[in-house]
Amino acid sequence: MSTFVDQVQILVKAGHGGNGACSFRREKFVPRGGPDGGDGGDGGSVVVEATTRLSTLLDLRYQKHYEAEKGETGGGSNCHGRRGADVRIPVPVGTMVFDENTQELLADLTKDGETCVIAKGGQGGRGNTQFATSTNRVPTQFEPGTPGEERLLRLDLKLLADVGLVGYPNAGKSTLIAAVSAARPKIADYPFTTLTPNLGVVRWTGEQTFVIADIPGLIEGAHEGKGLGFQFLRHIERTSLLLHVIDISEWATEDPVASLEIMRHELTAYDDTLAARPFAVVGTKLDVKGEGERLERLRKYCQRRKIPFFAISAATREGLDECIRYIGQQVELLRKTPCETNS
Repeated sequence: MSTFVDQVQILVKAGHGGNGACSFRREKFVPRGGPDGGDGGDGGSVVVEATTRLSTLLDLRYQKHYEAEKGETGGGSNCHGRRGADVRIPVPVGTMVFDENTQELLADLTKDGETCVIAKGGQGGRGNTQFATSTNRVPTQFEPGTPGEERLLRLDLKLLADVGLVGYPNAGKSTLIAAVSAARPKIADYPFTTLTPNLGVVRWTGEQTFVIADIPGLIEGAHEGKGLGFQFLRHIERTSLLLHVIDISEWATEDPVASLEIMRHELTAYDDTLAARPFAVVGTKLDVKGEGERLERLRKYCQRRKIPFFAISAATREGLDECIRYIGQQVELLRKTPCETNS
């Protein structure tokens, strides 16, 4: 299994432009040969390109320096120097590129194939041919190439998903995403089984789909760095709908209402705009609800506050179709009237 990496720092350097040439035509039987120094070639640029073939920034962790090719120096006989080759850096869709020194956002790549020049190559210098005039027929001046840009960059990956699943460890998020999509996250009975976000594509009608993201377990104090902290919370910033997943089984140790309130508080403490994001509550493990006391307490709490609530069992699929249908309808509605989310 590949390691999930969602933040890296790299150094990029564009190529310098080639120098212009100072040269004069020297041919037999041509006594008045003029200047023929060619221009230098432009330096290569550094380009980032988004691709759906990648899902992590892992490769950039091991290669942290990227340098484009320099432009060639101009030559005699009006020969221009060759342009330096660009360096293209493939990154996952959803990658944001920042200048680490100024914190300026240089690119936010949200579409497959989208590109951005993040370090521009230097310009090639002019050869002495460019300086010839009617009063200066034997120019000896020429220009050196200009240096290419050099930047220290920070790349942040924020997954692109329509729906974000948030909840305590072992609340059933991984089981839910495995039941409704082709995603196969690691599932076990101990806390923090999920150590990386998982994406799944859910088909809820013949042609309509939405992308759902399973965000690793949230606990009280996560915004202060407890548990997995806010290491993965950035991945719900782009989602349009949040699903709070609550364990309503008879052996769960956390009170379901308290769990929901803590999760809402942690999200608000991390980014207060998340509090205004549309959300619904999903009670999981309905097949082992026992006498149903926890289920009813959570259901009544949501009813009083007019919060959409669904009780499901991913194991038996009870209530699952109704929940997925609601999510699909909400996603389609939000796509037509998109809400403002953090980039």
